[in-house]
Amino acid sequence: MRKSVVGLLVIVLLACASPAAAQTCAKIKDGTITDSAGQPVTLGYDQWGYNYQAHMFNGLYSNFSRPFPPVGEDEVNLIMKWSDEWLSNQDCNGDTKLDRGLNAKTGVSTGTSMGWLTNQNEGDYLGGDGDYHHYTYFVKIVWVGPAPISGDPWAGKRIWGEYAIIEEVYNDPYGGFHGVDRSTLTKPAGFGYYTN
Repeated sequence: MRKSVVGLLVIVLLACASPAAAQTCAKIKDGTITDSAGQPVTLGYDQWGYNYQAHMFNGLYSNFSRPFPPVGEDEVNLIMKWSDEWLSNQDCNGDTKLDRGLNAKTGVSTGTSMGWLTNQNEGDYLGGDGDYHHYTYFVKIVWVGPAPISGDPWAGKRIWGEYAIIEEVYNDPYGGFHGVDRSTLTKPAGFGYYTN
């Protein structure tokens, strides 16, 4: 009796599984995913500072746009991190590119970066006093969707249309900047989807 119940349960679970759940997505390690120049995306850090498997960029600010050849010197270092919904580390729609807006449950990609992204800049600049001064800057950006016709809760915080800044932290003692910019702070300022 127990074997038949277990067998029936397995059949029911298989019948209820969606086709997307059975979908096979290409992984970076497969070597079939390519970048915008048609070169294979590889595991680990590339020459610009991207580690797509880890959802991270750690390099010179001038290299975030992937110039060729990569910039060798810059005054600003940048660390970017992003969620799987912003830019995944797999290709489920078969276009040989990393998926944007990938829904992990359905395996469907919207083609639009959703989720969240952080930027952390750090550098030195020459001040009016002739000395170099250090600064740090951190920002959280989230996808909030299109603006409504009226009553936009993200008014004043939107950048790039469907995205909003939910937190900025700027420290530059010489320039007189210290800590969190209260005008951009959203509560909660955590990560995740934000909808209108």
